[in-house]
Amino acid sequence: MRLFKTLSSDSFFSLNHPLGTVLRLCLALLVGGIIGWERELRHKPAGLRTHMLVSLGSALFVLIPLAIGKNENERDAIERVIQGIAAGIGFLGGGEILRQSQQEIGEVEVHGLTSAAAIWVSAALGTAAGCGLWELALIGALISVFVLRVIKELERRSRK
Repeated sequence: MRLFKTLSSDSFFSLNHPLGTVLRLCLALLVGGIIGWERELRHKPAGLRTHMLVSLGSALFVLIPLAIGKNENERDAIERVIQGIAAGIGFLGGGEILRQSQQEIGEVEVHGLTSAAAIWVSAALGTAAGCGLWELALIGALISVFVLRVIKELERRSRK
C-alpha cells in the first residue's frame, strides 16, 4: 500500500511534477496496449488501437477532476458532469460501430471500433478543454494522433 501512496503523491508520477501528466497518460497507453496487442494477435475486432484509446480516454476522465483540484462541492459537480458525458458519448460511439454480414462467407464483420474509441477519447479531450486544462487536452490529442497513425502502421506491418 505504501508504494501506491508514494507513486500518487510525492514522485514523478505526481500531477505536480512536470512529467507527471505525460507519464500517467503514457502508462495508460501501455497498459491498454498490452491487452490490445493480445487481442490483435487473436484477430479480434477490438485490437491494439481501440484498447489504447479506451485506456487513454479513461485516464483523461480521471485526471480532469484531479487536475482541477478546486473545492469539494465544485469538484463533485464537475465529476458528475464528466460521468454523464462519459456515459452519454457511449451511445454516439455505439452508432459508429457498423455490423455487416458478408453473404458469400456467412461471417459477421465488425467495423468502426477504433472510430468509436476515438469519439470517446475526443469527448474526454473536449471535457479537459472545457475545464481549462489545455495542457492535458493537447497532450492527450497528440498521443491520440500517435495511436491512430503510428500504431496503425505497426499493426499493418505485424499482419504481413
